Amino acid sequence: MKKKIALFLGLLLATSVSHAELKIGVVNIAAVLEKSPQAEKAQKRLEAKFLPREKQLKDAAQQIKTLEDKITKDAAVMSESEKANLEKDLANKTRDAKRTQQELSEDFNASRNEELNKLQKRIVEAIREIAKEQNFDLLLAEGVIHANEKLDITSQVQQKLSKMPE
Repeated sequence: MKKKIALFLGLLLATSVSHAELKIGVVNIAAVLEKSPQAEKAQKRLEAKFLPREKQLKDAAQQIKTLEDKITKDAAVMSESEKANLEKDLANKTRDAKRTQQELSEDFNASRNEELNKLQKRIVEAIREIAKEQNFDLLLAEGVIHANEKLDITSQVQQKLSKMPE
C-alpha cells in the first residue's frame, strides 16, 4: 500500500510540476484530537453520563467485600443455613456486579466511539474547508513518516476546529 501511495505521489509530482507548483499539506490527526476543545467537552459528557454508574459499581464492590469479610470472620459461629445464605447472597452480588461492570464497559465504549466518530467528522470537515480556502492539491493525514514543518497545517486545523460551533 505504501509503495502504491509513493508511486502515485511520484507520478503526481512528475506530471504536475511541469504545469504548476503542487501544494501539499500534512495534518497530525492524533494531535488535533488530543487538543481540540470538542474532545474535552466529549470527555466531560462521558464522565457525567457514566460517573453515577461507576459509583454504584464501587458501592456494590464494597458490599461484596463487607460480605466476604463477614463470612470469613464469623464463619465459625454461624449456623450452616446462615452461612449458606450469606454465600449464596455473595455469589449473587458478585455475579450482578460482574454483569453490571460488563454492561458499563460496553455502554462506555459505544458512547466513546460515538463521540469519537462525531469529532472525527468535524475534523475532516475542518480539513476540507482549509483545503478549499488555501487551494491545497493534496493533504495527507496518516502514513507520513516525515514532513517539513512548512507543510504541517495541524495548528491551522486546531484553530479552525476551535472556532466551529458545537
